[in-house]
Amino acid sequence: MSSRLNILGFVVAAVLVVLAMTIFTVDQRQWALVLQLGEVKRPVDAAGLHFKIPLIQNVYYFEKRIITLDNNEPERFITSEKKNVLVDFFIKWRVIDPKLFYISVNGDEARARIRLNQTVNAGLREEFGKRTVHDVVSGERDKIMEEMRVKADIDARRIGVEIVDVRLKRVELPTEVSETVYRRMEAERKRVANELRAEGAAEAEKIRADADRQREVIVAEAYRDAQKIKGEGDGKATAIYAAAFNQNPEFYAFYRSLEAYRSSFSDKGDMLLVDPSSDFFKYMKSGGRDNSR
Repeated sequence: MSSRLNILGFVVAAVLVVLAMTIFTVDQRQWALVLQLGEVKRPVDAAGLHFKIPLIQNVYYFEKRIITLDNNEPERFITSEKKNVLVDFFIKWRVIDPKLFYISVNGDEARARIRLNQTVNAGLREEFGKRTVHDVVSGERDKIMEEMRVKADIDARRIGVEIVDVRLKRVELPTEVSETVYRRMEAERKRVANELRAEGAAEAEKIRADADRQREVIVAEAYRDAQKIKGEGDGKATAIYAAAFNQNPEFYAFYRSLEAYRSSFSDKGDMLLVDPSSDFFKYMKSGGRDNSR
C-alpha cells in the first residue's frame, strides 16, 4: 500500500512538473517568441496564460515598450563649411516584429542598439555635411530630426524594429572654435551698436535742427501778427482820439491836462519846478476857461 502511494505521489509530481513546463505567461508589456529546437514557431502578442510543448519548446521574451538609446558622449560631425560641431542625440525605438528581431540580431538588445546607433550616426553625418552651422543649430534642426527619423526607420524595420523618434539634444561648437566665434560675434555686435548710435545721433541732430527752425518760424510769425494787431489797435485808438477831439476840442484838451497832472504828481514826494505862467497850469488858474477870450 505504501509503495502504491509513493508511486501515485511520484506520478502526480511528474504531472505537475510537466504541466508547469507546459504553461507560460506573457506580460502585456512584453513580446513572447516560442522556439522549437531553435526554430521560431510563433510569436505571442496577447497577455495571459499560454501553452507550449515541454522540453521541446522554449520561450524568449522581448520588451514591447519604447526603449531609449542615449549616446554617452557627444559625436563630432562636420558641416558643409568644414566646421566641427559636437552633437548629442538620443533614439526612441521599440520591437514591432519579434520573429524578425530574433532572426536578425538573435533577439539581442545590445546588438540592436549598436545597429541603430550606427545607422543614425551615419545618417546624421550625411545630413550635417549638407548644411551650415546656422542650419544645424537652429534653422533646419527640426527638419534634420524628422528626415533622420524616416531614414533610420526604413533600416530599422529590416531587423523588426520601429524608430519612434530621433532627437538632437545639443548641437554646439567645440571649445577651440567657440571662443573664435564668440569674439567674432562680439565684434559684429559692437559694430552694429556703433552704427545704430551714429544713426541715432544724426537723427537727433536732424530733429533738433528742424525743431529750432520751426521755433524761429513760429516766433517770427507770432511777432509779425502781434505787430500787425498792435498797429491796427493803435490805428483804431488814434481814430477814436481824433473823432473825440473833433467833437469837443476844449474838453479833450482839459482831459489831456488832467492826465498830465496825474502823471506828474503820482507820488507825494514828486516835485516839479515850473513857471506859474506856463500853459501847464492853464486850467488850474482859470478853472478851464481861456483868459485870452
